[in-house]
Amino acid sequence: MLFDILTLFPEMFPGVLGASIFKRAAEAGHVAVRLHNIRDYAAGKHRVTDDYPFGGGAGMVMKTEPVFRAVEWVYGLQDMPTGISSYTPPPEALEADLPAIASPSPVPIILTSPQGRLFKHSVAEELAQHSRLIIICGHYEGFDERIREHLVTDEISVGDYVLTGGELPAMVITDAVARLQSGVLAEGSAGDESHARGLLEYPQYTRPPDFRGWTVPPVLVSGHHKRVEEWRRRESIKRTLERRPDLLESATLTAEEKKWLAELVQERDTQREEEE
Repeated sequence: MLFDILTLFPEMFPGVLGASIFKRAAEAGHVAVRLHNIRDYAAGKHRVTDDYPFGGGAGMVMKTEPVFRAVEWVYGLQDMPTGISSYTPPPEALEADLPAIASPSPVPIILTSPQGRLFKHSVAEELAQHSRLIIICGHYEGFDERIREHLVTDEISVGDYVLTGGELPAMVITDAVARLQSGVLAEGSAGDESHARGLLEYPQYTRPPDFRGWTVPPVLVSGHHKRVEEWRRRESIKRTLERRPDLLESATLTAEEKKWLAELVQERDTQREEEE
């Protein structure tokens, strides 16, 4: 899978994406990241990418010309890079008469924005079905509205807060989507993680079985695989009820799991009554 990331600060990415699981995935050819500096597509000696907002107000606004030209040039690139690389456009990128991108674009063109839809596991799964994503990192006060209306196909926010730029959200999206690609993680490991089934993950333990008197639940060292599986499913529901009960409204549960949930709710309510 290819991630084309357009940013004013491409130097921010190699340190994060060039390590750990993502680095190994890129080296193995499961994913690739191509970084593009939006300034390379701005005309003039000073490569200006922003300007004052019409109507006045604080901050600067990203201009249409460099963003449209960057996306349209990058969209037309046919080669498939490997690893994590930086792309420098040739001189003709500023002069070529580039065709407008067909609508709807078969390649998602994503703008990182606090106004976008909230990023969650289901969105990562949706994006992971594509072989390529183009991500534009928001910056300054915002973007000329025509970029939203006539260029991007999606806007994504990683939370209800504002960051200094869209680079960190772009890293989050890239990492979350990449790890869903075949071969990036061990087979089956992604399916048990928090949010994969609409629930939080069950508690995990490893050696030693007794640390400072805190012991591992006996069922996990019993060797009884069916009981271990049941314990994990029940604990997953319990943890979700305790920490993110809102997730249970849309979680897909079996009849047995619904029974467990009812029992856990009853236990919780009884405990609350006793405490009062």
